[in-house]
Amino acid sequence: MGTTIQPYNPALSPSIDQVGVEERCARFQTRSIKDATKTAGLKLAMSMIDLTTLEGKDSEGKVRQLCYKAMHPHDAFPGIPQVAAVCVYPTMVKIARHALKGSDIHVASVATAFPSGLAPLSVKLEDTRFAVDEGADEIDMVISRGKFLQGEFNFVFDEIAAIKEACGKAHLKVILETGELSTLDNVRKASDLAILAGADFIKTSTGKIQPAATMPVTLVMLEAIRDHYYATGKMIGMKPAGGIANSKLALHYLVMVKETLGAAWLHPDWFRFGASKLANDIVMQLVKQETGVYQSLNYFSND
Repeated sequence: MGTTIQPYNPALSPSIDQVGVEERCARFQTRSIKDATKTAGLKLAMSMIDLTTLEGKDSEGKVRQLCYKAMHPHDAFPGIPQVAAVCVYPTMVKIARHALKGSDIHVASVATAFPSGLAPLSVKLEDTRFAVDEGADEIDMVISRGKFLQGEFNFVFDEIAAIKEACGKAHLKVILETGELSTLDNVRKASDLAILAGADFIKTSTGKIQPAATMPVTLVMLEAIRDHYYATGKMIGMKPAGGIANSKLALHYLVMVKETLGAAWLHPDWFRFGASKLANDIVMQLVKQETGVYQSLNYFSND
């Protein structure tokens, strides 16, 4: 028999103490990290990045260049880890799949009328199936924020469940677009809803709306994952995306993950950064750790 999906009841999502969340996030940023731990943390963060290009001007050449960068973060320093995945539009999945051949890097694809999500379910399902058929290992879908904000929770729930089924063996990351949800209470409700509907990961943002990922929003989502794990024993992944551009902030996020969910989540299978600019900063910091000097940004690609 198949697994029964539990319906979502918004009354069961707890209210969020915004002041308490913000104070806790501030404490995560005061942790002292020694050099050896910093180096290990930077390498871990690098291995968690979904290197991404999602522009209307994306070309096959740009995607191939991004895939090369994913496999070769810095040729002069081979100890720097490869990233977790390359994320592209569905029409670029086959290009990325071929360019990454022989590596362990996953191919992720946005789908479901990204970034707005304003399309009929039939279009979203076809978008998803096309990306999977082209070779995507992971699908990043967007929820219908307008329906959610109207209180049509069953509509959003059923849509996620349908997309999950269309994914087949591919993992599903559900993008909440938290910058459009207005309140932390809504972020918690959307997190609980997405998890119950079948999300393998919950993700903050498309990167197209500001604010994108923030520590308070991410903490609320991590707490939803934690509570679901305590209730069911099932681990759900987390992906903050957009606005995490420097190594210091990435380390703060890793501290937050460890103290909220535990060390088991400190792995690319369970935590990702959707932040391409972060890769360059991490490489710069790791080279500085080894050589004592910073390289110029002119030595790095803008992807």
